Amino acid sequence: MADANLDQLIDVAALQRFVHANVPGAIQPLEVQKHVAGFSNETFYVTCGAQRWVLRRPPRGPLLPTAHDVVREYRYLSALHGRARVPRPVAVCEDTAVIGAPFYLMERADGVVIRQEMPAAYDNPEGRAAVAEQIVQALVELHAVDFQAAGLTGKGDTYLPRQVERWSKQWELTQPRTRPLPGLDSATVWLKNRIPEAGGVSVVHGDYKLDNVMYRNERPELIAIFDWEMATIGDPLADLGWLLSTWGDPGDPPGTRRRAEGPALTTKEGFPTVEEMASMYAEKSGTSMKNFAFYHVLAVYKLAIILEGLYMHYIEKTASNPASADFEWYVPVLVDRMHRLMGE
Repeated sequence: MADANLDQLIDVAALQRFVHANVPGAIQPLEVQKHVAGFSNETFYVTCGAQRWVLRRPPRGPLLPTAHDVVREYRYLSALHGRARVPRPVAVCEDTAVIGAPFYLMERADGVVIRQEMPAAYDNPEGRAAVAEQIVQALVELHAVDFQAAGLTGKGDTYLPRQVERWSKQWELTQPRTRPLPGLDSATVWLKNRIPEAGGVSVVHGDYKLDNVMYRNERPELIAIFDWEMATIGDPLADLGWLLSTWGDPGDPPGTRRRAEGPALTTKEGFPTVEEMASMYAEKSGTSMKNFAFYHVLAVYKLAIILEGLYMHYIEKTASNPASADFEWYVPVLVDRMHRLMGE
């Protein structure tokens, strides 16, 4: 095995039996490799002859309620395949006896995930502008999907109050296992007092950002959207708020990015600013930006709580990525950013 932790996370023999029984044409031995990037659900590359898949399963250790639901993730992939830019789902297993947790397989796309560097083929101002246009266009397309025709249901008109309630409860569960952060407590009150009427109802990805999509290697065309574990039916502007909460802007104060990342990639020439990205979405979708400040604050609030949960796994020695240690200092940075967006 190439990875020391692989045996603790995947019973390859049991996985092979499941695949051979449930995936048509899959009869060859499996090769499994752990994907090291990411902080949430565990991700693995699986090869079976000429077939190449990605496997997703929850992390080890105690899990918070509603977190790491890979079966839900698979359900959204299945509903959206052919309607939005998502990989082809292959199989799902809810039986925890197979590898120790629920999991699913999806087809592995061939392309590049842009994180800290642009692909050489389009690392120029025009290419960067096209990358930004594509991530907005794919989001507009996703929000235009007829989710009811796709077999998805949800209470989208109550999404915003439920989001505030859900994430405030998540923080209540996380805080005793980490540390006090009074800025998150005051942000909860701010959000509860400013919930607007829904700006629309659509599929909401829940974690839409540059490193959760894939582009072609040779040109800036977005070909796949990944990591659907927080997908739901809700307010489409929540996705835009999340995307722009992760979008570095030339006007950002120093120290607003994680130390290891350096200056945000999206501050380079050709990338639109946060304001320009919001305007692009509004023009393409016809959506009003009247209450967008609320969505932006909510996004940073959620991000801070999620990363504090990952820091909790680091404290409890169940984190799969050692970089979770960075969240000790980075979450307070996010709290400060949130309060600037709140006008404080």
